[in-house]
Amino acid sequence: WWDGQAYQRILLDAPCSATGVIRRHPDIKCLRREGDLGALVQAQITLLRAVWPLLDRGGMLVYATCSVLLDENAGVVDAFLREQADARPADPVCPWGIRLDPGRQIPTGMAGMDGFYYAVLRKV
Repeated sequence: WWDGQAYQRILLDAPCSATGVIRRHPDIKCLRREGDLGALVQAQITLLRAVWPLLDRGGMLVYATCSVLLDENAGVVDAFLREQADARPADPVCPWGIRLDPGRQIPTGMAGMDGFYYAVLRKV
């Protein structure tokens, strides 16, 4: 499926708790269990580690979730940045959401939107 050519851009829409879309899908509150978050965070870090080698030097990866939980968002990206020597956060220039370190968060309901997080990582 892959010809060995590194990608310049990768979008990782990570599986998450979906806490950012609870207002449209209230059943999420009933479907999630206490142990789900740890497993999701582990899966998110595993996916970041898996796709990072596919990114070309100078390329950018966007990590995105529809979660509003720091553990799944800035927590995952921060942990990845601490272990990955060739990864740097890139500051996305945009007028919406709240700036986090790293990434940006849209709280549920801001401008009528669902909750959403994204961070841009550059490979150096």
